[in-house]
Amino acid sequence: MRGGLRGKIFLAHLLVIAIGVVTLFGATLSIAPTLFDRLMTTMMGSNGPSMGGMMPGIAETTAQAFRSAMLQALLLSAGAATLAAVAVSLFVSARIVTPLLRLLAASRRIASGHYAERVPATQTDELGALAAQFNTMAAELEHQQHLRRQLVADIAHELRTPLSVLRLQLESLEDGIEQPTPTMLRSLAEEVSLLTRLVDDLRLLSLADAGQLSLAPEELDAVTIVERAVAAAMPRARQQQIDLRAERPSLPMVVVADPQRLTQILGNLIENALRYTPAAGTVTLRVSSEFMAQSSTTQNSQLKTQNWIVFEVADTGAGVPPEELPRIFERFYRTDKARARETGGTGLGLAIVQRLVEMQGGRIWASSTLGGGTTFHVALPAAKRAQSTPLQALSQAN
Repeated sequence: MRGGLRGKIFLAHLLVIAIGVVTLFGATLSIAPTLFDRLMTTMMGSNGPSMGGMMPGIAETTAQAFRSAMLQALLLSAGAATLAAVAVSLFVSARIVTPLLRLLAASRRIASGHYAERVPATQTDELGALAAQFNTMAAELEHQQHLRRQLVADIAHELRTPLSVLRLQLESLEDGIEQPTPTMLRSLAEEVSLLTRLVDDLRLLSLADAGQLSLAPEELDAVTIVERAVAAAMPRARQQQIDLRAERPSLPMVVVADPQRLTQILGNLIENALRYTPAAGTVTLRVSSEFMAQSSTTQNSQLKTQNWIVFEVADTGAGVPPEELPRIFERFYRTDKARARETGGTGLGLAIVQRLVEMQGGRIWASSTLGGGTTFHVALPAAKRAQSTPLQALSQAN
């Protein structure tokens, strides 16, 4: 207990007790005799002169007896109070230190890799709140550890498929079973391209997670960005017989973003929409200006006072089941794994989009209806000169 928190709390309580006892004794012994003498003098004066000859001796004897009785009573009461205070101090120090010792032991076990460790959070005071927060942190660490393990397994799985195809085709060429026809060479090139995309996406995510991805935000015309994104994806949309369109607002809208990363965000979202939209379907890219209060789904405090430029990519595909919607931004998560792999997706596109949006101070979310398609919403800060535009005019224009 020496040198520990429990000993310090106990010694602090003992010091308070000692100071209180000394103060009690000093104040009582210095004030009580004077008050007693005044009381006796008042009593003798009220009883008349017939007691005058006997009063001085009686008063002195009475005062001495009073002081002695008072001192004994003080000693007994101070001892009882000290014992009670010591017991209470031990109880209070244990109540404070025991949860902290549990937290210390649990933190050591978590540091050694036991992420399932939890501590009781039954108290309703600050220590209980600390224990609850510790459990939340431990649960998040356990979840992140699970995601890391799953990520390694997913990467191995994603690499295994194209590598197996490459190995089999190369072995066929080496054994003379197959000839190097243009079709086979094209297939080999596609597998190499898939591997290259996977490695590039993983590198981009690792740089974003480490905060080493450089950004150069500037004021951009949102309508121009939308038109360029649609024009870049138009050949693929025509090949798949999908109607790709852009809805342009009547008022100019200026967004603060990195032009290269914003183009990548919209390109990935359009590519994802085209992948899950059937022939004769429609993919729509629109932009609007909105004023949003702070939401519980984000920690960005700027949402309280700032206008936002919101990009929306809507498709008419099959939609996402409600139970799978919260997971669509997870890495390698696919609602239709087989079809996504056939079309060359790495399963990292939406995860990359989410990181790029968050790095630019924005937020992204999705809404979907089974049979009615899916819409991705990307909110990025509007330029300050655009924030002076009346909100009513913006809403009427949208």
